[in-house]
Amino acid sequence: MNVSDAVAARMSVRAFRPDVPSAAVVREILEAAARAPSGGNLQPWRVYALAGEPLARLKAEVAANPMGEAMEYDVYPPGLWEPFRTRRFRNGEELYASVGIPREDKPARLRQFARNGEFFGAPVGLFFCLDRKVGPPQWSDVGMYMQTVMLLATERGLDTCAQEYWARYPQTVAKAVGLPDDHMLFSGMALGWRDETAPINGFRSTRDPFETWGELKGFES
Repeated sequence: MNVSDAVAARMSVRAFRPDVPSAAVVREILEAAARAPSGGNLQPWRVYALAGEPLARLKAEVAANPMGEAMEYDVYPPGLWEPFRTRRFRNGEELYASVGIPREDKPARLRQFARNGEFFGAPVGLFFCLDRKVGPPQWSDVGMYMQTVMLLATERGLDTCAQEYWARYPQTVAKAVGLPDDHMLFSGMALGWRDETAPINGFRSTRDPFETWGELKGFES
């Protein structure tokens, strides 16, 4: 699989099979992803992979606390403006429609949202953390590391779903992984093989055309 194929094939999978990839494969992906770029080669990421009993304990704790905890950062800026507000709204509408949940059925929407806390049934949960003292450039470095993980997983026939949802449980996750106090949780990620029979995995989010967000200047036709 070339890079273009991996980029096109990668998607946010929200229903997984229970089959567990080997520790060797998970480590191989995480190690290979460390070739992701980072400013000054700081390599600011700190990564934890949970499976089996540790993952089950974490999911049980989250299920017992559906309201979550105090978040350490805003996943979205308050008062989201256009065009971001419409993009987010449209994505949610299309996602819930893919599993037949109408907008007015809020209990069903909440149940689907809560599936995040189960990693959508994925057998591996990944957590990406970083030193509290670093700044936005290092946060972007962690994002590039995560994207590299997702593409390498796709190359190996695995699927992922990046989940900033886990910012709702910074204390629970920190306890589960033994995160040092001087580090904080940025994001989680589900890893495994998709359930091909799940209707929600037929959903693919849309992308605006290049003309909406890009310009080419100084090129000859």
